[in-house]
Amino acid sequence: MQIKINGKQVDLKFGVKFVRELDKVAGLDLNGASFGMGLTKSIPSLNAADPAVLADVIYSAASTNNAFRPSQDDVDDFIDNYEDDLEKLFDDVIKEMSQANAIKVALKNAKA
Repeated sequence: MQIKINGKQVDLKFGVKFVRELDKVAGLDLNGASFGMGLTKSIPSLNAADPAVLADVIYSAASTNNAFRPSQDDVDDFIDNYEDDLEKLFDDVIKEMSQANAIKVALKNAKA
């Protein structure tokens, strides 16, 4: 999946590296110990159309983008100023995630 942020193409990839980055951004941290859980915490919020979680997901999915990796502020601004149908962006991201081999089982189990 590709989006354009600040006039630059950004590839979003939803693989293992995405999950690790999402754990850093949105995971469970208790007294300095990281427990991961970024994906598990984010799926219900993404399905509920939480824009902050969408920003975290996009930011994490862009982590492997070598040409240009947007900052968290860039992604927040992208969502704040999104001119197309934001609901469709949520749907497109969820659809891409559901097709990614590394996380499709987690998404399927979250819906059960």
